[in-house]
Amino acid sequence: MQYHFSEFTEGLKSSAVREILKLTQGKSIISFAGGLPAEEHFPIEAMREAFNRVFDQGKGSLQYGLTEGYTPLREQLCQRMAKKGIKADLPNILLTTGSQQAIDLLVKVYLTRGDVVLVENPTYLSVIQVFQAYGIKAVPVDGDDDGMNMDDLRSKIETHKPKMVYVTPTFSNPGGRVWSAERRKAIVEICQKANLLILEDDPYGELQYNDEEAYPPIMSFDTHPEGSCVVYTSTFSKIAAPALRTGWVIGDSRVIREMTKAKQAADLHSSTLDQQGLYQLLKHFDLDAHISVIRREYHKRMLLLDSLLHQYKVPGMSWNAPKGGMFLWVELPEGVDAEELLKLAVKEGVAFVPGSAFYAGEPKRNTLRMNFTHSNEAEMRLGMERFSRSLEAYLQTV
Repeated sequence: MQYHFSEFTEGLKSSAVREILKLTQGKSIISFAGGLPAEEHFPIEAMREAFNRVFDQGKGSLQYGLTEGYTPLREQLCQRMAKKGIKADLPNILLTTGSQQAIDLLVKVYLTRGDVVLVENPTYLSVIQVFQAYGIKAVPVDGDDDGMNMDDLRSKIETHKPKMVYVTPTFSNPGGRVWSAERRKAIVEICQKANLLILEDDPYGELQYNDEEAYPPIMSFDTHPEGSCVVYTSTFSKIAAPALRTGWVIGDSRVIREMTKAKQAADLHSSTLDQQGLYQLLKHFDLDAHISVIRREYHKRMLLLDSLLHQYKVPGMSWNAPKGGMFLWVELPEGVDAEELLKLAVKEGVAFVPGSAFYAGEPKRNTLRMNFTHSNEAEMRLGMERFSRSLEAYLQTV
């Protein structure tokens, strides 16, 4: 049989993280690669009780559901988002199979092959994967620790006539950046004037290390989802459990309606069993107290990795110490190719993600991303010893 695949497959690329995870399977490799939460902090008992309550409601809990998602959970999310300054009603919210599906659906209904999207530099590697699949051109916008450079954003809007801007303004993946309030407000004003849609991806916003600081979503600077230039998406993967694959997206009801139709064609609806379980979890479990626990633990792990990087630092090496999220972004000495370094690192028994996968434009090949939330202290110390040995071995060859 000769298979003739569609034009769509020409844009499909494998995820760099998924390919690295394959390398680590069944081997004694310590991985700083994946964006994995700490399994020991999953609320297993609370989750078990939540699903028992679902099953106690009878066989109807196993029936088909609405494409839009389980209504009581959507109502709870509207209340939760209101605390963040996002005023959403039921027609403004769609439950998805993780926030990744929300991205895919919006791209599918809003963009056409050949359209331009502006992105941060570097940006989330899986969104680049989505854009490539649909033939969308991603153009990077310069930025710094406070977020996108608004002058460069205006210049790129004028030059490239984009249809959308994709941003992760709170603890970005991979850079760990937090946009200032001034730039959050400014991008709304700029995009409203340019009739340009913003996709705000917020999977890490709850994982802030200083409870006293406030990071209002970009969408909160708009008055209401109806007519807003912002579509907002987030997920339970980082604050409850990724296996539930439950995310949500908020936007103008016309945008959500089109995304809902696209979702019907893709999968009818996401798992209503998981959605009912999450509803029961939110109703009977203090999720915010749980988030406070993982915030403290992740902060401790970030500080440990930061100290270990200082211990093994070589000249020309630098990194950020993020205020939240799950990743450290490391810049190695000039001339180091992180993809080549990874080959040596895997032989030593440690893995990370080379930074080149996160660039829509010309990559900085001497960069890499490290996750600190999944490894415990002993694993992190051993992993950094292995990383240091691989880096020393690499530097002897250049």
